[in-house]
Amino acid sequence: MPRIRTEVQVMFFDTDCGGVVSNIAYLRFIEVARTLLAEELGLALAEMAETQKYPVVVHTEIDYRRAARLGDRLAIEGWLERLERVRFWCAFRIVRPKDNVLIADCRQSLALIEMPAGTLLRLPESWEKYRNSEANTQPARRTA
Repeated sequence: MPRIRTEVQVMFFDTDCGGVVSNIAYLRFIEVARTLLAEELGLALAEMAETQKYPVVVHTEIDYRRAARLGDRLAIEGWLERLERVRFWCAFRIVRPKDNVLIADCRQSLALIEMPAGTLLRLPESWEKYRNSEANTQPARRTA
């Protein structure tokens, strides 16, 4: 199954007045990881702009486990979790590598649409190879 890993450093604009990462910043970190994962799946940004076919988020679940703070370096892991007929699920994990603390877990359901009409599309045939490798795709949980 396709997987990505990227890193970020928490900046001032990611935090509230107490230096704790704002919940919206976590979603931005996940957005970056999801874009990288889409590229792994063959949905490159330039190609999406050309074909007008885009993955759109239908549902997001996020569990905030621990607070990240100003200056922290975080690793965001993302992977394709499950395929349906017209939807697919991606999962993400945000970890602070220096102490291996799990910061947040996230799952998102997405669909492919074609613009400008917003027509729902079936998943690409080239993704069928991922259906057989769906079992046990989530890495072991890390704890504080």
